Amino acid sequence: MSDLLLSEDEILLKNTVSDYSKNELAPRAAGYDESALFPWDNVSGIGDLGLFGLTIPEEYGGSGGTTRQLAIAAEEIAKGCAATSVVYIAHLSLCTQFINMFGSEEQKRNFLPDLASGKKIGAFALSEPGAGSDAAAIKTSAVRSNGHYVVNGVKTWISNAPEASIFVTLATSDTSKKHKGIEALIVESDTEGIVTNQLHGKMGVRASTVGEIIFDNALVPAKNRMGGDEQGFKQTMEVLNASRISIGAQCVGIAQAALEAAVDYALHREAFGGTISDLQGIQWMIAEMATEIEAARQLVMRSASLRDANLPFATEAAMSKLYGSRVAMESAHKAVQIHGGTGYFAPTPVERYFRDARVTEIYEGTSEIQKLVIARNILKNKDN
Repeated sequence: MSDLLLSEDEILLKNTVSDYSKNELAPRAAGYDESALFPWDNVSGIGDLGLFGLTIPEEYGGSGGTTRQLAIAAEEIAKGCAATSVVYIAHLSLCTQFINMFGSEEQKRNFLPDLASGKKIGAFALSEPGAGSDAAAIKTSAVRSNGHYVVNGVKTWISNAPEASIFVTLATSDTSKKHKGIEALIVESDTEGIVTNQLHGKMGVRASTVGEIIFDNALVPAKNRMGGDEQGFKQTMEVLNASRISIGAQCVGIAQAALEAAVDYALHREAFGGTISDLQGIQWMIAEMATEIEAARQLVMRSASLRDANLPFATEAAMSKLYGSRVAMESAHKAVQIHGGTGYFAPTPVERYFRDARVTEIYEGTSEIQKLVIARNILKNKDN
């Protein structure tokens, strides 16, 4: 994006995170991908920069800032290490933002400072073995008893779960109410009756650890429920709408990294009496990548700007994720193609970008779910 379209604060943030991403995240990305270890040093650096506190009010230990600034940071982090950007987004855009948006004053003061500093890692416990895209179908139960909720059930595919100290957990207090029975609870991971198991074998973003959380009569204080009765599902949808902006930005970062790797390779790879950058077929792929990436970036920034202006943004956020994930996949595909056989192997980064990009079409609402959201919103508002 041209700096002419950014404010002075946004330019400063972009340059700061870009430098950190280029000098610290990118050099470590391949090693973390190979080891699949949680990137604690990356998390520490992000915390030192105050990035975990973006959009969180200073009174709760945050850095303040806007959704646009969060999108800028997410893109730059993803450009250096996609796995680290998953950690960042799951922690900030889902867990921390949920508490910031819907927590009571007491809850915010108790939990946000450690999350906003990165002292504690957060996770968002929504998905279950039988409830992924269909969030209303969750079976984890939360029964009110003697000032607590007794929580039972299993959550799975939860990013950050093995390292998280705080889970924002969705559970149902009454299955007969369907989505209206869902409660949003703040759960501390050391609560008795909770076991977390790390899941292995991910295709990409391997350093972003994922876990299964088992609740076996876990007692969660009733004061840790966010909002009133029948509010949990609505709250969740609002948080997911906002988080899709961050995922769109993540997609742009992966795509931009793929483009830059492809351009650098094309300028240095010699074939047919010159560099392959002289070949029209290569030039067309680069032109398509650059155009699509900029279009995806503008969708992200438009949805972020709408949210910052307190205007409806859910449709644009879904568009950002739908189109951004497609661009990330297509850009990674073209980058591998430009590299040829070399791109199929590590240590070239493009094979990692290809694997990392794949999940963006799946998590936080599949591409098919985004199409449903977009179409339903358009049809619902056709007369407005």
